[in-house]
Amino acid sequence: MISRRISFVLACLTAWSAAAIAVETTSPVRMGCGHMTFDTVPGWGLDGTGKSILGPTHGGVAIDKSGNIYTSAHAGVFVFAPDGKLVRSFPGDQYADMHDIEYRDEPDGEFIYAARNTKAEGLKFNAVTGEIVLRLPFPKESGLDLKKFNPTAITVAPNGDIFLADGYASDHIFKFDKTGKYLKHFGKKGNGLKEFNTAHGMTLDTRYDPPRLLICDRNHEPKGRLLHYDLDGNFIDEVVTGLGMPTSANVQGDYVSVPDLHGRLVILDKSNTIIAVLGHNDDPKTRANFNVPQAQWIEGIFSGTHGSSWDKAGNLYIQDWNVSGRLMKLVRAKSVK
Repeated sequence: MISRRISFVLACLTAWSAAAIAVETTSPVRMGCGHMTFDTVPGWGLDGTGKSILGPTHGGVAIDKSGNIYTSAHAGVFVFAPDGKLVRSFPGDQYADMHDIEYRDEPDGEFIYAARNTKAEGLKFNAVTGEIVLRLPFPKESGLDLKKFNPTAITVAPNGDIFLADGYASDHIFKFDKTGKYLKHFGKKGNGLKEFNTAHGMTLDTRYDPPRLLICDRNHEPKGRLLHYDLDGNFIDEVVTGLGMPTSANVQGDYVSVPDLHGRLVILDKSNTIIAVLGHNDDPKTRANFNVPQAQWIEGIFSGTHGSSWDKAGNLYIQDWNVSGRLMKLVRAKSVK
C-alpha cells in the first residue's frame, strides 16, 4: 500500500496562500508548485454580465477530442469552447442530474457516458447531437433486492464494458457489456479493506497495463481513500489514504487529479505520491458547502470540488458542488519546470 499525506506539499500550499492574499479577486491566482503550477482564468465560462449560466452544479467534467469542455448540472449538460464561450447545451429532464460524466471517441461517434444519481440510471448519449443511445437502469438480472439505486460514477473499459458505481446506495459496482447486458457486480458497503463507504467516483486508470479501475471511496473511515480493482472486479490494493472526501478522479499520462469535497484538488504522480494541492480552502464555513453564492466566490479558492478533467495541453477544468454553478479553468504555467 502506498500512503501519502497532503502535508507532503505543505510548503507549496503556504506559498500559494500568500500569493492568493496578495492579489485582487479579479486577477489570476497562481497555485500548485513545480511542473504542476497553474494560473486561474478569472471569469472563464461566465455570461456577458459576469454571471454563471449553469445553475446548481453537482456533476462532472469531460473534454472531447476537439478540446470542448462538457460539464453537467441540475439543468442539463453545457458545452464550452476552450475560451469559455458556450458551444451548445443539452437542457431538460433527460439530461439533468448527471453526477458523473466521461467522454469516449468510438468508431460510430463521440459519446458521453453518465451516472444519474437522482434518476437511478446510467446513460450514453451522442456528444454532438444529444441522441440517447443506451440506458442502464438497475439490473434485475443481478438478483439483488435493493431499496434504492443511486449511481454516482461511470467509466468504460477498452473493450467497451461499462462500470456503474451505486455509490449513494448499495456501494455495489455493476459491470455491463457495451450493449448494456448485465455481466456481474462486486463490492459491498462497509469500512473493511475490500469494502466501500460511498464509492463516489471511478475512472479507468490508464497509467497501468492492463488498465484498471481507480475508485474513490469517499467516506471510508478514518478518511477517504483511492482503491485499485482489476476489470474483473478483483481487489488489487489501496492506492492512497488520508484524502478527506475524494469525489472523482481523472487521468492524463502519469498524473491523476482528485477533487476533494473539502475544497481542494490534489494531483498524484505515477507513484501515487501527492505532488500538488490546488485551491485549498481553510475556512470551515465555506468548504464542503454547497450554498456559497457567486457573490462570495474567491478567486483561487474552492468550496466543494466535485469534478475535473485535463485538456491536451495539461490545463485543468474543475467543477465545484455549488448552488450558483461554478466551473473553473486553470492554465498550466509554462515558465515553471
